[in-house]
Amino acid sequence: MNELLQLSATELVGLMASGRLSSRELTQAHLDRIADVNPLINAIATVDAEGALERADAADRRRSEGADLPALHGLPMTHKDTHKVAGMRSTSGSPALAHHVPANDDLIVARLRAAGVVATGKSNVPEFGAGSHTFNEVFGTTTNPYAPTRSAGGSSGGLAAALAARVQPLGEGSDMGGSLRIPASFCNVFGLRPSLGVIPMPSPNNAWAWLGRTGPMARRVEDLELFMSAVSGPAPELQLRAPLDAGDFGGPAPADLRGVRIGLTRDFGQGVPVTAPMLAALERAAAVLASLGATVEEATIDFAGADDVFGNTRAIDFAAELGPLVESRPELVKPEIIWNVEKGFALDARQLIATTAAASRLQARVREYFGRFDLLLSPGAQLEPFDAAIRYPRDVAGVPSRTYLDWMRSACLLSATGLPTLAAPAGFTENNLPAGIQLTAFHHRDAQLLRWARVYEAATRYADVEPDLLGHATPDPAAGAPAGTNGAGRPASDARAATAP
Repeated sequence: MNELLQLSATELVGLMASGRLSSRELTQAHLDRIADVNPLINAIATVDAEGALERADAADRRRSEGADLPALHGLPMTHKDTHKVAGMRSTSGSPALAHHVPANDDLIVARLRAAGVVATGKSNVPEFGAGSHTFNEVFGTTTNPYAPTRSAGGSSGGLAAALAARVQPLGEGSDMGGSLRIPASFCNVFGLRPSLGVIPMPSPNNAWAWLGRTGPMARRVEDLELFMSAVSGPAPELQLRAPLDAGDFGGPAPADLRGVRIGLTRDFGQGVPVTAPMLAALERAAAVLASLGATVEEATIDFAGADDVFGNTRAIDFAAELGPLVESRPELVKPEIIWNVEKGFALDARQLIATTAAASRLQARVREYFGRFDLLLSPGAQLEPFDAAIRYPRDVAGVPSRTYLDWMRSACLLSATGLPTLAAPAGFTENNLPAGIQLTAFHHRDAQLLRWARVYEAATRYADVEPDLLGHATPDPAAGAPAGTNGAGRPASDARAATAP
């Protein structure tokens, strides 16, 4: 493998700014790595090699002409396939959009383009980003670089797998119920779900939408900070302005974590089932944080009602965004999405009022908790990366899943609070599978959260452990497709009746 691909985005941008590395050289190495590893993990859904090299050449010309260079000058990057890239196939993993080529960039892509990123293609996602296992009919199933028969998580699973496989050092994902955090935990990388409004995420149907977030994923915390410094800031189409901007990210990290107060929860006080390997990783991380001077004790936010806040808000958002498609062409949409949309349409006024009241009570308890603690430490996922041939885990630690979201509660409960949360590596299980943790801070303390995370990262360096990807045999795409689907990862003709969400 080209040694350039082991470097951080921060290091690579520095090399290109100094003229010691060209964007074309780095972009070609990136494209070569996709060709080498993508047959094994199916992380990259679309590649625009010719366009990427043209954009890299333009970046190199800009530097040679002495122009001011943006923060991510010349950095090759695939974009999440739920994010529109002008002139590039953008499918959201759905047959309904299989040939969709948008005319305009989504806001996050436009900001990355302005920051100097060289767009090279799209990373794979579950259909419309629904669920934390990446499979769809258009491109098939993405698998885990550390174990190519296992899930890479989702919905930013293609990005997480690409990062772990050293395709690229940095990229953008999104997170409603763990879509940055679960794949980061499954793939031994970092993923940040930012505070509301730090990176605006405009919705054409709801300017006040708050549950979904856009954020970065990387192998190094400094790269998360670089990303945030490049793309954070208000958007004119949204009323909300966060009390945090691009200039707040970065700066020196503390020497240790003395004085930082951390509450540790294993089950969120809600009986969330978590398997023994994930609990062992949590304890391992707690010991590291304590050794760095932090005070760690058992404590949690009171998450009473958070399941309803998350579930009902998600259902409303799904109905608003995907309701027209479900009503007009249900045969094009997987059953889990139909269930989520129908749940949104079924909510009545009393339930909506109760959801708002529950969210308000939850925020009061969030404020109370953070009056005593600086961080909440919790499991990064409830179980190890699972068999990629299933749609979602039917049980966790012996507790049956009632819906396709139940195994994601460790992420969904935190989403309901709206708090900034970082997924961080926490070593490996006895089966040599990645395990992660979540570190949650108070609203708009994202920059401080990342500075503390740099201290933890320096003490562990788990993400430096590279998967032995090319030592694995190429998997059979049909064998890796979830049960109840065809070989491309799409529900078979009778899957609607056989599969409950």
